Amino acid sequence: MQHPGFFERAGPFPLHVIAAKLGATLGQLPDASMDIEDVKPLGVAGPNHLSFFDNPKYLDQLSHTQAGACLVSPAFAERVPKSTAVLATKTPYSAFAFALRLFYEDALRSSAARSGDNRGNGGLVHPSARIDEGAIIEPGAVIGREARIARGSTIAAGAVVGYRVTIGEDCYIGPCASVMHTIIGNRVIVHAGVRIGQDGFGFAMSAQGHLKVPQVGRVVIADDVEIGANSTIDRGALSDTVIGEGTKIDNLVQIGHNAIVGRHCVIVAQTGIAGSAQLGDYVVMGGHSGVVGHIKIGNGAQIAGMAHVKNDVPPGARMGGTPAVPFKEWAREVATVKRLAARNTKPTR
Repeated sequence: MQHPGFFERAGPFPLHVIAAKLGATLGQLPDASMDIEDVKPLGVAGPNHLSFFDNPKYLDQLSHTQAGACLVSPAFAERVPKSTAVLATKTPYSAFAFALRLFYEDALRSSAARSGDNRGNGGLVHPSARIDEGAIIEPGAVIGREARIARGSTIAAGAVVGYRVTIGEDCYIGPCASVMHTIIGNRVIVHAGVRIGQDGFGFAMSAQGHLKVPQVGRVVIADDVEIGANSTIDRGALSDTVIGEGTKIDNLVQIGHNAIVGRHCVIVAQTGIAGSAQLGDYVVMGGHSGVVGHIKIGNGAQIAGMAHVKNDVPPGARMGGTPAVPFKEWAREVATVKRLAARNTKPTR
């Protein structure tokens, strides 16, 4: 028996309706009223499917695609086969994302133990908790005393929402995630296994041992943040740990106590941000990169994968290496070491 899939597909939609909703311009096309049934990659798309092209590496697939329609930038419109309708747009990948939302609206949230109970009593809810109409509490979720879950939010199976935690509208707290000492805005996605609001790593160290310092701050997460699976965000010691609006955090990221992450940052997997570090807006942290505590990274800075920053970084800088230096300097260092290594490995007579 064919698997029914995990997400409900809407449609079909006429091609001209899709173009209007995505803000794309119809170019060559067999029929503007043709129905599009699904969204597929270039290589497997058929006559009733919509696809997209955004990377020159896949020009061959574009030339041979059998898709009924393709989102493509105007520069590549002539490379689309005559049998495929052109939906021209300056941002094909973004348009493709909106197309996926059109066809698969429920895929914006992962499915755990999907419950049909919208009254907020699918889990273990403390009587003092406030669960708004339209919130969903899945089986096995635990909602602590005086917590608040706003309308449209889902607390997935096995998740724990702690004492006085506030979760805004249209949020998703994934299965087995735990959220404590935290205030969350609207439209925040927290994936499976995330830990938010646990103790920061604070100890008064001495020769007699390490005395634990109480951590009495909070975590504050602004609107439209996404936090990947098994990432951790420690609560502040005295002040708050803050994650700014629109920031996207990958899986397995560690953010220490009192850290401040600005708006619309991108933090890739296995990155570590130490306590009290400050990231400006639109900062990009590559995979396995790191930031020591108590330094500032300016707006728009980019930190390469596996780079580790120990000093303040000015706005717009591009850094690489360990310890991190400006990217061009790092590239010269790598090239120099490579030349020296090649010279020293030449056979001697």
